[in-house]
Amino acid sequence: MGALLEIDNLQTHFFTSGGTVKAVDGVSYDVNAGETVAVVGESGSGKSVTALSILRLIPKPPGEIVGGEIRFQGKNLAFCTEDEIREIRGRDISMIFQEPMTSLNPVLSIGLQLTEPMMAHLNMSEAEAKERAVKLLELVGINEPRRRIEQYPHHLSGGMRQRVMIAMSLACEPKLIIADEPTTALDVTIQAQILELMKNLTREMNVAMIIITHNLGVVARYADRVNVMYAGRIVETGNASDIYHRPRHPYTLALLKSVPRMDRPRQAKLDPVDGQPPDLTRLDGGCSFRPRCKFAIDKCKESSPPLEEMGDKHFSACFRSKESLAEIEL
Repeated sequence: MGALLEIDNLQTHFFTSGGTVKAVDGVSYDVNAGETVAVVGESGSGKSVTALSILRLIPKPPGEIVGGEIRFQGKNLAFCTEDEIREIRGRDISMIFQEPMTSLNPVLSIGLQLTEPMMAHLNMSEAEAKERAVKLLELVGINEPRRRIEQYPHHLSGGMRQRVMIAMSLACEPKLIIADEPTTALDVTIQAQILELMKNLTREMNVAMIIITHNLGVVARYADRVNVMYAGRIVETGNASDIYHRPRHPYTLALLKSVPRMDRPRQAKLDPVDGQPPDLTRLDGGCSFRPRCKFAIDKCKESSPPLEEMGDKHFSACFRSKESLAEIEL
């Protein structure tokens, strides 16, 4: 049985007055049914653009999917008509955005925003959709759901708005949920509650999920597999345990060193990733991480390293990945 989602050599570019931004440059990965895959990287790495490309939400102009395939249940979404992709959005694939206050419509009640997709995609009556909306709000831990469906987004706290977004993402019983930095705007304790809720609900309902995050700490607890992105490309991919405990790319190592860990000595300091992300309009033919990498060699200037297998389904795009980078203290 094939993967639920297969992304093959995806290329999404933005054509600007300053040049062509290769925001996504040859990305390939898949997601199996019921699996949680994390996509990790700094701002500008291409992780969110990849997610928007899946749902064909790239603003055109200036953006455009210029190459590759996005196969969902065998259907290539890159070549769907607008009507076809509209049927898939919300019903088969749903998305949770990072800022619910701007994602929820401020002039529509919570109940209306929950019921409209169910009436459109599941052919429910208004009464049926309203009853399911109440059950969904209860499912995501919102108290007094019958009262809440009459309220508006500004009546709710940030954590409650994010719970509403989760309820909306589950409303039409999708097969895949894309969560783009779902807890960034929340405080730490609420973040943990939301992530735990998402993890439990997706497992109970056998829904696949893509979590987009800049925080590798999220990866260890909530993801099955991880794709680390830098400058529009995947530089390391593998299961969460390998990425967290046996990283083979210098960028992954640098990200891990910047995250607090319980297995580190108390006096160990956190190290920020040196340097700045590259200008994507001015990339040369070499490794894009080279200017920030303490392990760079002359070969890194000449060509961009391909992904090579390090172990069981563990790949890294670095000319020095097969050397013992594990000696570096994380």
